[in-house]
Amino acid sequence: MAKSNVQKVKVVDNEIKEKLVSLNRVAKVTKGGRTFSFAAVVVVGDGNGMVGQGLGKARDVTEAITKGIADAKKNMIKVPVHKGTIPHEQKGKFGAGRVLIRPAADGTGVIAGGAMRAVLEIAGIHNVLAKSMGSSNPHNVVKATLDALTKLRSPLDVARQRNITIERVFNG
Repeated sequence: MAKSNVQKVKVVDNEIKEKLVSLNRVAKVTKGGRTFSFAAVVVVGDGNGMVGQGLGKARDVTEAITKGIADAKKNMIKVPVHKGTIPHEQKGKFGAGRVLIRPAADGTGVIAGGAMRAVLEIAGIHNVLAKSMGSSNPHNVVKATLDALTKLRSPLDVARQRNITIERVFNG
């Protein structure tokens, strides 16, 4: 299996943005009736290549979101962003969720659906084409998107690995 370039990085709280991807009400049936609780999928990031995903569960909505944010801050990764887009095309998968992300020209914007859009915007990627294939479950789509983003290699990493200059990476 290939070596992963995942870097977990600690970030100062004052610059982090949060986005609620999905909130799900779950019912547990007991002999006393139904007991409701909430599951919140949250994405956090600094808008400059740092992004994380978290799941929070609690009986109260705000508590579930707070737990999700805390979980997401623990699971942050660094994403290589090159001129507002990603360095190369990449596929990602998690469970039945499959995603494809492609770099796009300047001015294209984030062309992505629901859960993927949240992850890409929070990561600070401004121009990208993305396709969600397979499951539309927000949890699986978010994790598949993060899988694709962790597989990305920066142009500097590629140049070092091939023992060439960065200019040769782009010009062939």
